[in-house]
Amino acid sequence: MARTVDYESRRRAILAATINKYIEEATPVASEDIAKDFDLSPATVRNILAELEESNYLTHPYTSGGRIPTSKGYRYYVDFLLLQMELLEEEKESIAREYKIKINRLEDVLDKTLEILSTITHYTAITYFPEWQDRFFYKGISLVLNQPEFQDYQKIRLLIKIIEDKQYLLNIINRDFREKVKVYIGNELGCAEMESCSLVVSSYRLKDKSFGRVAVLGPMRMEYNHTIPVLGYISDVLTEVMNSI
Repeated sequence: MARTVDYESRRRAILAATINKYIEEATPVASEDIAKDFDLSPATVRNILAELEESNYLTHPYTSGGRIPTSKGYRYYVDFLLLQMELLEEEKESIAREYKIKINRLEDVLDKTLEILSTITHYTAITYFPEWQDRFFYKGISLVLNQPEFQDYQKIRLLIKIIEDKQYLLNIINRDFREKVKVYIGNELGCAEMESCSLVVSSYRLKDKSFGRVAVLGPMRMEYNHTIPVLGYISDVLTEVMNSI
């Protein structure tokens, strides 16, 4: 029994290492790329990667070559493998300082939030305020389009269309959820034009007890371990700021 537990732990660790490496480098990950980190032979790692592919956590874009995560792989990564997602205190302090500049208008607060989010995450930031006739505002779309996944013109055109149409994204952002931060990965967005994307959403509370939303749109190859705690912290700060205006 102990050997089974050890093997499953190693399998999860190799999946996490593969996803981390792909997030960092945006190129398919070969067994040789991570074998040395586990003191295992490339052949042993290759067999484990093949098992993970059979379970649909990984796939490979070419007949030969390394693996990349599937949306199922990213979901498992977010739900079970990201055990520590805390912001550094210095980063929290930096975010808080940005909001300490005197801001009296609601529009300026939301614009500042877009600026902070897009700058810190390097993805597209989105804010939604419920009283503004179902509109949302965004900044940093070029940061997503610069990602390797969106070098194809057709993908760029379709993604821009979805964002500019707004209603589809608005429907997703306003879905009910109980989590502090909700993550929609790839096909969970229910939109073929966004199958290469992930959307991370959080809420901020207003004086009348209604909720606004703040979100980050990026590639499915997103730095979840940074984006999730950033968004969670900013939603808390935004709640305080919005209720002090």
